Amino acid sequence: MTTLLELAAARYSVRDYKPDPVQAELMAKVLEAGRLAPTACNKQPQRIKVISDFVGLQTVDRCTPCRFGAPAVILVCYDKTACWSRGFDGASSGEIDASIAASHMMLAAHDLGLGTCWVMHFDPDKLSMLLELPKTIVPVAMLPVGYPAVESAPAAGHSSRLPIESILL
Repeated sequence: MTTLLELAAARYSVRDYKPDPVQAELMAKVLEAGRLAPTACNKQPQRIKVISDFVGLQTVDRCTPCRFGAPAVILVCYDKTACWSRGFDGASSGEIDASIAASHMMLAAHDLGLGTCWVMHFDPDKLSMLLELPKTIVPVAMLPVGYPAVESAPAAGHSSRLPIESILL
């Protein structure tokens, strides 16, 4: 059985996918990982849209060059009306909660033999308009998802990490 640390070390940003559609039962498990993600005060403001139809993927392509041929994209958002806010300064938990959900889904996908890539390089206003998202929904990240192409490999420097002493305050 793979440990969480082994899974985290092995996962990489996939930028080349096979055209094969993602099996529904695998996608359901990935989405469940996002549903189970911890959120501030358990408000669960994360909102997730799976885009796998031809028109939807064309819409994604109009908003980012970073779909990498994936047969599906998980759009990770949050609902501004469902977030916890910190009393001291009013900071919203929405973007953090959505990011935690995205991280959980990325690890679950890798564990299931799927690849993902965190994509923040997109026009959120254009995407919201084209997908007709409600005004309270804020896109945070896109996760292209699918089966990694045979030639897919981690980017140069993927495993390069600062020593633990460098990140501790």
